[in-house]
Amino acid sequence: MEVNIILELLKEAGSEQTKKVLLNHGIPEPLYGVKIENMKQLMKQTGKSQDMAYALYDSGIYDAMYMAGLMADPKKFTIEKLNEWAAQSNCASISEYTVAWMAAESPFGWQIGLQWIESDNDRIKSSGWAALLNVLALKQDTDLDLEQIKVLMQRVQNSIRQQSDRVAYAMNNFIISVGSYVKPLHEQAIQIAENIGEVTIDMGKTSCKVPYAVTYIEKVAARGSIGKKKKTVVC
Repeated sequence: MEVNIILELLKEAGSEQTKKVLLNHGIPEPLYGVKIENMKQLMKQTGKSQDMAYALYDSGIYDAMYMAGLMADPKKFTIEKLNEWAAQSNCASISEYTVAWMAAESPFGWQIGLQWIESDNDRIKSSGWAALLNVLALKQDTDLDLEQIKVLMQRVQNSIRQQSDRVAYAMNNFIISVGSYVKPLHEQAIQIAENIGEVTIDMGKTSCKVPYAVTYIEKVAARGSIGKKKKTVVC
């Protein structure tokens, strides 16, 4: 199936109501307003294709870029292609989810996450923190560098208040991820979260709020899920 046909199918699947919601969440034009469940239904017709995923992402249309992340195989990405996707992203939803998911499940997740958090581009920086927090959700604790994670948590505590909104949001989620998925650092993550306190950022024309890390981690603990890893972060 050619990319122009898929784009036409996406356009037909869009709705003005969904588009309005996405616009309120800061998603820029062009976009069609396609629900994720409809993208997944469409993929039953298209199947998965790495080349098609790359072509959809290159379209610059939000819905196609998001669908590209559902269609692509993260393990087939090169560092160059991940850097390309990070640079092309035009909104937080793509940077902190689609791009971060591909990076985290690629062979270079931790490596490229550390690289991206040093970027002068805040969108790439937030992709970096999001990639790192997703790696924590996937990798077993024995495969993680716990000392390096401690350093990163301290960095978040010391600098989160000086960051742009989306970087601060991703940093806060990083602490949540440590506390929820890295059992040996659970207590330390709670302490860091308490030291930071609640994080407030501009969430645009939505009722969304930044989760308070302490409360979130405690809820994970209450259901007995501390340290329970994910098989995939793509959704």
